[in-house]
Amino acid sequence: MTNTDTADVAGTLEQVKLLAEAGSEIVRVTVNHDAAAEAVPEIVSRLRDEGYDTPIVGDFHYNGHILLKKYPAAAQALAKLRINPGNVGTKHRDSNFVKIIEVALEHDKPVRIGVNWGSLDQRLLTELMDANAELDEPKEAQAVLMDALVESAIRSAHLAEETGLAHDRIVLSTKVSSVRELLTVYRMLAERSDYPLHLGLTEAGLGNKGIVATTAALAPLLLDGIGDTIRVSLTPRPGGDRAEEVRVAQQILQSLGIRNFEPQVTSCPGCGRTTSTFFQEMAEDITAYIRDMMPSWRTEYPGVEEMDVAVMGCVVNGPGESKQANIGISLPGTFEEPVAPVYIDGEHAMTLKGEGLVDEFKGILLDYVRRTYGAEVPVEAGAE
Repeated sequence: MTNTDTADVAGTLEQVKLLAEAGSEIVRVTVNHDAAAEAVPEIVSRLRDEGYDTPIVGDFHYNGHILLKKYPAAAQALAKLRINPGNVGTKHRDSNFVKIIEVALEHDKPVRIGVNWGSLDQRLLTELMDANAELDEPKEAQAVLMDALVESAIRSAHLAEETGLAHDRIVLSTKVSSVRELLTVYRMLAERSDYPLHLGLTEAGLGNKGIVATTAALAPLLLDGIGDTIRVSLTPRPGGDRAEEVRVAQQILQSLGIRNFEPQVTSCPGCGRTTSTFFQEMAEDITAYIRDMMPSWRTEYPGVEEMDVAVMGCVVNGPGESKQANIGISLPGTFEEPVAPVYIDGEHAMTLKGEGLVDEFKGILLDYVRRTYGAEVPVEAGAE
């Protein structure tokens, strides 16, 4: 999701492009006032003119029913509408929700009904709390909160269908910021419905905390087959890289063996055998090289994203890990002979040494990519 003021067309456009180039397959923008709604068609138009086909989703709270009616061009330009049923009004909550669904029907747009425990429908929560209090054995308040999240999503989906929106045009999410509660609420939601589910640990936090918490929350659900799209919600540092969210999401999926996005570099953590920092620098260099090459490799060499590369630091696990990879190098540890065997598809192919070792390995890596993933290119035709 972008964090620019959507009314800033140039700024928002640049961030959408940044996210798309990082691999985001859907980008959501806030539509919270007139200027933002007016900007949406221009953002989408300019994006398409520059060759980007990334779907743009509009995020609506409080006044979505007004903005979508007032600016039909925005509704038409968006690929999907996101509605938070807890933030569509108070006195006329259902009526406002229906108005947004009617706009979705008019413009043939799918809808994500995104419930969040930070903005849950308090009317519904009170109803369930009161009913729970009447039970002989009442549930704890936290359990009722989980019920309310799921109930809000299900009731809203049913209301959308009653209004005319097709069952297969609805996506649900029930986001919380606690790992255990997220696991609970999505498993409940998966048991009660067959709608596509959007996963995300909301307000995951800053840096490592946010990455670890999000991974801990999403991985068990994804391994259980729950979830169709995912979002990583990290607090960015001032001026930080918004695309970090995308890379973390990709790495979660790739680490779980669900999807591949770029070649993986296996590298050791280092120990007393690796007192030199050379293997660390090389692992970082090779990772950066692969990332820089991926925009062209992705189109020229389909399947390259499944490649495994190993950069190892000593003889203990180096040769074994290198043999497991498609291409790997085992660097010498402290007091070891200053040579680095290279393994290709499990076989010792050559040995490198000297100052030009890193560049030589990049050349071997590039040659392997060309020979292995080039469309109908004979094995012997890859070298230059």
